Amino acid sequence: MSTPEALRWYYRGRVIDVVAEQAHFPDGRSSELEIVRHPGGAAVVALNDRGKVCLLRQYRHVANEWLWELPAGRRDGAEEPLITAQRELAEETGITAQTWQPLGHLVSSPGVFTEVVHLFCARDLTENMPMREDEEYIEVHWVSLDEALAWASSGQIYDAKTIIGLFRASTLS
Repeated sequence: MSTPEALRWYYRGRVIDVVAEQAHFPDGRSSELEIVRHPGGAAVVALNDRGKVCLLRQYRHVANEWLWELPAGRRDGAEEPLITAQRELAEETGITAQTWQPLGHLVSSPGVFTEVVHLFCARDLTENMPMREDEEYIEVHWVSLDEALAWASSGQIYDAKTIIGLFRASTLS
């Protein structure tokens, strides 16, 4: 996917950039759009040999509350999505996995964000000590996949990447 030339840079940050770009539509029209550029990320449905999924109960300052989420994080530069998934799973939970299966990708908010999140299922797990970043406040929990899906269905889990990842993992044989 080509990146349109930015008309104006509003902000350049550690995680995101905000720009105005000239967008060209299939019918020949064009319009200036404000775009939040994000490097994208990866999320992991880590399933242990007892059919339980690793969920994080994570305090999110922006939401001002605790959220249930899959282990996930942003790509470092041009890092391959699988490498991001492996790194984030190890950093946040201490877990490594021998078996990895792609679950596709999702766009978080395609009207304004360039972020693409790649989803993976990890199996054959080994637990070690996590190496969390200072801005993370995380509790690691193991929940049956059926219970996690019920939480997603009831609204207890409302993080989009987590809902989509859980659903896609539930369709694997």
